[in-house]
Amino acid sequence: MNPKTTALVLIEYQNDFTSEGGALHAAVKPVMESTNMLPNTVETVRRAREAGVTVIHVPITFAPDYRELGAQIYGILQGARDGSSFRKGTWGAEIVDDLKPDKNDIVVEGKRGLDGFATTNLDFILRSKKIDTIVLGGFLTNCCVESTMRTGYELGYNVITLKDCAAAVSEEAHRGAIQHDFPMFSHPMSHQEFLAALSEKEPVAVV
Repeated sequence: MNPKTTALVLIEYQNDFTSEGGALHAAVKPVMESTNMLPNTVETVRRAREAGVTVIHVPITFAPDYRELGAQIYGILQGARDGSSFRKGTWGAEIVDDLKPDKNDIVVEGKRGLDGFATTNLDFILRSKKIDTIVLGGFLTNCCVESTMRTGYELGYNVITLKDCAAAVSEEAHRGAIQHDFPMFSHPMSHQEFLAALSEKEPVAVV
């Protein structure tokens, strides 16, 4: 794995999910704790930066009145609106302090739905930096992480999903995505497996 052509893509590590008092934190807290998600991600980010991996944050934000979502909203996005979550300019929409973007990180703007590619310039950024491998972690395992994984696969990226750097609203949903969907569209790994692969050196040819 070449760090220079690898990007660690962090999906929605925002206070409304990650932190006590966040609008959706209570729903994801049990799975966060069971996977040790946040500490695992902090370690992964630190070591990935040291190795020269590009770190990309993909938060989701909405205008205070959620005008981007239109009148026919339903499902998971209706839940975001009904819970008044991820509103621009609020503490809940901010990236959690433990993962504040470094000066060399990239923060992708424009995510309004589930797929990290759909309404953003993520694909343009990755291609302009000649990235061929994307490593995904974040919220929700079976929603935005899975949607981004599927599109990354379709676009031809080598996709790695970090099983212990993701969380959902239930163990069943989290486990189901990892066991049944992730292997179809990615290489599922623990964060330790990814870091081990990242640290492997190319064999030196003996002449």
